Amino acid sequence: MSLVNGLPVHVLLVHFVVVLVPLTALALVVGAIWPGAAQRMGIVLPLLALVTLGSVPLTTQAGEWLEEHVPGNALVRRHAELGDGLLPWAGGLFVLATVVWWTARRTAAAGTARGTHRSATPVRIAAAVLSLAVATGAVVDVYRIGDSGAKAAWHDGFSKAASGGDGDDD
Repeated sequence: MSLVNGLPVHVLLVHFVVVLVPLTALALVVGAIWPGAAQRMGIVLPLLALVTLGSVPLTTQAGEWLEEHVPGNALVRRHAELGDGLLPWAGGLFVLATVVWWTARRTAAAGTARGTHRSATPVRIAAAVLSLAVATGAVVDVYRIGDSGAKAAWHDGFSKAASGGDGDDD
């Protein structure tokens, strides 16, 4: 599938990535820092990260199709190169979301069995630090990719001066 209602699929799928990556990153960091939140999110956290991970290669493949159907230039190539780098970040979000979920689940089960909750284990601290680093990297990468895509799409596609045809009659 390369077009939907005349629009390239990449143009549609990119919106999922732009929303899902920051949302997953935020949920991951909150869950990693606040175990109670991770316990409340439950399996939703790794499932959200899995959907995010799946959306990245779909969007990239659709982008590769689009790249073959637009005039090539340095801006398009730069956007494509940056886009290829998002998959490892999405993979990291998924792995860490799974670790945070598993750790929160295990901690809750252990706390219920003992009647207490251990607050800070080395695994939780490491997961929190790594989650913050990977979440930040993923969001920054999405920003950079989006910025380069917007520049590639709009660099000559608009006039910097108002055309006067916007309905404002002075």
